[in-house]
Amino acid sequence: MRRSVLGLILTLALAILVAPLLANAQPRGRVPRIGVLASTSPAERGAFLDGFWPGLHELGYIEGQNIVIEPRYAEGRPERLPELAADLVRLNVDIIVAQGTPPSLAAKHATTAIPIVAAAGDLVRLGLVASLAQPGGNITGVTVLAGEGFSGKWLELLKEAVPKLSRVAYLLNPANVISVLLCKDAQGVAPALSLTVEAVEVGGPDELDRAFALIPERAEALMVDADGLFAPYRTRIVEFAANHRLPAMYQLRSYVDAGGLMSYGPSFPALGRRAAVYVDKILKGTKPADLPIEQPTKFELVINLKTAQALGITIPPMLLFQADEVIR
Repeated sequence: MRRSVLGLILTLALAILVAPLLANAQPRGRVPRIGVLASTSPAERGAFLDGFWPGLHELGYIEGQNIVIEPRYAEGRPERLPELAADLVRLNVDIIVAQGTPPSLAAKHATTAIPIVAAAGDLVRLGLVASLAQPGGNITGVTVLAGEGFSGKWLELLKEAVPKLSRVAYLLNPANVISVLLCKDAQGVAPALSLTVEAVEVGGPDELDRAFALIPERAEALMVDADGLFAPYRTRIVEFAANHRLPAMYQLRSYVDAGGLMSYGPSFPALGRRAAVYVDKILKGTKPADLPIEQPTKFELVINLKTAQALGITIPPMLLFQADEVIR
């Protein structure tokens, strides 16, 4: 009898010791599925996603092991976004990460139940969230722009680089609400800088040639924001500006790396890493409504001095001093 009781005690003790090990060795339910919605293509996925993937890895997520990624790319055709968002909802993904304004709006219209981590121009002005501190609903994320006046800064930098500048074309996607607002902001600031800003709308890749034909007749410089519609055609846009000797300001530094003159904007890889943190918190149980919206804290000015020399532009020393990076 005593031997039986002792054996039972040993068995229970071993069970208590081994149970945690067995629990850790077993899969803990369904592997989370993260939907990614972007206007870009897999080859030109953008700097935000280039930061998002490493951000997930740094937090311990490995695709195919403890997380599944369901990417949906519109490949420069924003009209595809609603159906792509609906597809992610049909898959019942755990979270949708939306890169850019049109994808964020498409995700919002597709679901009020699935958490959405959005990275867009201004989540409050877009009506995606109630406020920065208390977003409410199923959407949280990062605001790419820190309030109004951002496009005015573009104009100031262009004017500083080219003091005699008077006419600027703003290449925009009319389906991107933030692009339209940025253009209007720029048009409001322009007179104080002795400038005029004309919107040149491009609703799809088949409209680029028409825009390229209009711009040289109407402007002496060009502004291009971060809309995903343009990302697959970055090289074409940069080459167009070079061929027509147009100084150009971009929001994404990848255009400057490709030969563009200047870029001014937030660090998109850093924003991507912050979005990964939001995904991690939501997967661990935090509600999107309880996660305040983050704003970029650092904006980077990058200047391509080789392009300036090719355009016959002498960049003022003070502007070079302000630059975070100068490509020589």
